[in-house]
Amino acid sequence: VVSCSNYPAGYFNVYREIANQEVDAVLHLGDYLYEYDKDGYASERAEEFGRVVMPETELLTLGDYRTRYAQYHSDANLQDCHGAHPFVIVWDDHEVANDAWVEGAENHDPDTQGDYSERRAAAIQAWYEWLPVRPPASEQDIIYRSFQYGDLLDLIMLDTRHVARDQQVNYNDFLSGGVIDSAAAKAAVGDSNRTLLGAEQLDWAKGRLTDSTARWQVLGQQVLMARQPLSEPLARTLTTGLDGDNVVEDAIAAVLAMASAKNTPEDERTEEQQALLDGALPYNPDAWDGYDFEREDLLSHAAQLQSRLVVLAGDTHNGWASQLTIADGTPVGVEFAGPSVSSPGGLETAIGLENAALFPPFAVQLIDDLKYVDLERRGYMAVTFSPDTVSCDFRYITTIESTEYAIDEEAAQSFTVSRDDLLLS
Repeated sequence: VVSCSNYPAGYFNVYREIANQEVDAVLHLGDYLYEYDKDGYASERAEEFGRVVMPETELLTLGDYRTRYAQYHSDANLQDCHGAHPFVIVWDDHEVANDAWVEGAENHDPDTQGDYSERRAAAIQAWYEWLPVRPPASEQDIIYRSFQYGDLLDLIMLDTRHVARDQQVNYNDFLSGGVIDSAAAKAAVGDSNRTLLGAEQLDWAKGRLTDSTARWQVLGQQVLMARQPLSEPLARTLTTGLDGDNVVEDAIAAVLAMASAKNTPEDERTEEQQALLDGALPYNPDAWDGYDFEREDLLSHAAQLQSRLVVLAGDTHNGWASQLTIADGTPVGVEFAGPSVSSPGGLETAIGLENAALFPPFAVQLIDDLKYVDLERRGYMAVTFSPDTVSCDFRYITTIESTEYAIDEEAAQSFTVSRDDLLLS
């Protein structure tokens, strides 16, 4: 399982490693390429690496997207990976533009870049031209589909990005006196009218779960599904304060305050500590956390069916392993989310690699459903299904800054989950 391959950020050593493995398929969960210009995201060392993007401008036209795909496919490691294995692919946002939703994107300005629908249509056409995906008979933007691996697993591929997603909640819109109005923000992300999949795709996905008689039901999709509530000060610092001068100090202080509150027995907490926990907000409104009603609908459906649910995700550039739960805390499945091929993680970009490396132990302590996270390495997930268990091996490489690399054996992490209880320990 791979995602987020940024050409100028470094070498595609992850693709090289996978090309040499024996696997049944490579699952690519999006951000196959990036749309930025030559000075854009993660391009600081592109000239040194000999990986300055083409065209040098941001992608807008069909010709632009075709040229960028051609450049990516000139990479020998990516060529060999495609040559060795079948790919099952879905898109995320950067195949069109950053933080896309159905009618626009953060990285699209209609006043200077024209009609977003024309840009998206061009991007989608190039995607089908360059990637091993059969175009649908009718609507080209419908990529959700399913695959059956005998009676072992049903792989249900979703589109959480372009077909129906409502615009993301922005916590900046809820700032009052420098603080997020938690009640209003939580009401917004939990609004029953907000959709990530759209009614048609949601009904289709629930139907695939209902009809599945396989041992495992697997959702392959782009963004984190697991719940990640953080205290208002921590959520505010990480989502609205990343350009501030004291973000590291503010984040550390917020982490320690939340940890202290959680570690204090409920009957001994101060009013301030309890308020801190009661006002917790979803960490990333761009993920399923920002579309809570629809997530609860889908997971509750899986729970009623007693699905053996495994969710696979990309997008964040980091490795995650989480228990999936419904609102009352009942476990209904597991989520494994993979690191990137080459894109740097958001936290390491904002506060530096060394500081980001300090956060995983705190994150696991603060977020109940989170069992593992790596915020600093590039790599992939090797996911293996048997009739009674699923295992996920997080495999990391030592560098993307040189074509000489090794597997980082010390950083490797593995999980095995039983079909009997779906508990991730």
